[in-house]
Amino acid sequence: MILCVGTTPAVQRVMVFERLAMDSVNRASRTLEGIAGKSVNVAKVLHALGARPVAIGFAGGDRGRFVVGTLQGRGIESEFIQVAATTRQCTTLIDQSSGRQTELVEESSWVDGDTVVGLRALVGRRLGGCRAVIMSGTLAPGVPTTFYREIVELANAQGILSAVDARGTVLASAIEAGAGIVKPNHAELEATLGRSLAHEGAVVEGLRELLKRGARRVVVTAGKNPTLAADATGCWRITNPSIRAVNAIGSGDAVTAGLVWSLLQGATLEEACRWGSAAGAANALSLMPGDLELGEVQRLMPLVRVERVGA
Repeated sequence: MILCVGTTPAVQRVMVFERLAMDSVNRASRTLEGIAGKSVNVAKVLHALGARPVAIGFAGGDRGRFVVGTLQGRGIESEFIQVAATTRQCTTLIDQSSGRQTELVEESSWVDGDTVVGLRALVGRRLGGCRAVIMSGTLAPGVPTTFYREIVELANAQGILSAVDARGTVLASAIEAGAGIVKPNHAELEATLGRSLAHEGAVVEGLRELLKRGARRVVVTAGKNPTLAADATGCWRITNPSIRAVNAIGSGDAVTAGLVWSLLQGATLEEACRWGSAAGAANALSLMPGDLELGEVQRLMPLVRVERVGA
């Protein structure tokens, strides 16, 4: 099992427009509703790859029941703590004329201290039966910035692979605890380091700094631009497959899922990045985040180029 921890799941609406115009009435040619949030996306992708994910977090109201029911309908195990506030809804607007995607994000509501204690206990109870734990996304208001760090420490004590996709002080704290793999995107890496990274050399130095701080592996995505990855054995540039994206939202989550799934099969970081890149590209071919197919990932694998960079 792979534990997928996130405090901000969402009901996801995707609306497709032939041409989207601001300050105007826009009529969608197609609308889809599903579930998302970074940890939910990770769980969906892992399930598609053949893993056994367990999604945990907070759920509230009709939307929360929709998230839980949809996971159950897909055969994905979950255990959510019920909260009073309704689970958020996010909306993606896709402009087919330009290929642009606009994400409208509803922020999560505050959770109280007792609820956080309950989630800690849930993680502790479920962690022992897992081979890996993936922590994804922004922490809900009220959850301490050290929450992911605490889980990393628990995982390390039990010899369980830990992966963190976060930013800023939340990511920095998890790195100091020795996270097994961290996967910020370029902007999140800049936010964590507190400086601009204007070229590849600067990003590589940023990766190495995170390794020195305690991370065992670092992977930094940059949309359709090459991903950079590093561990104690070296640094690599991963050039993603050339595709015509339908909706790139959630592709970073697919990368995380692919990386962890591959590492658990015994792959090196270099090999795992091939799976991560292919999964990220396959995700971008689907309208709903996380709704990829294993066959697409396998088809895209040979199109991923991995090169060693630096000394």
